[in-house]
Amino acid sequence: MGKVRMHMIFTGRVQGVGFRYRASYAAKGLGVTGWVKNQQDGTVEMEAQGSEAQIQKMLKMLQADSFIAIHKIESEELPLKEQEQGFRVKGY
Repeated sequence: MGKVRMHMIFTGRVQGVGFRYRASYAAKGLGVTGWVKNQQDGTVEMEAQGSEAQIQKMLKMLQADSFIAIHKIESEELPLKEQEQGFRVKGY
């Protein structure tokens, strides 16, 4: 299965609810690489790289969390970062 890299902006109740750390935990467990970061406007930005199935499973894990309420996801595909390793939480 081929890899994809997705840039995503999450809108909803996504800050102050453990979103970034839940995303990091899910990504590491699924073998997804990339990063996640809170934005000043209350959204969360993420780049995730893995198979489409891995990324979809990660999104389902985030949506299943009772504290997180994702209302909208804006996404676009990006070029792969072949040398990237791991998944990290960035600050503002």
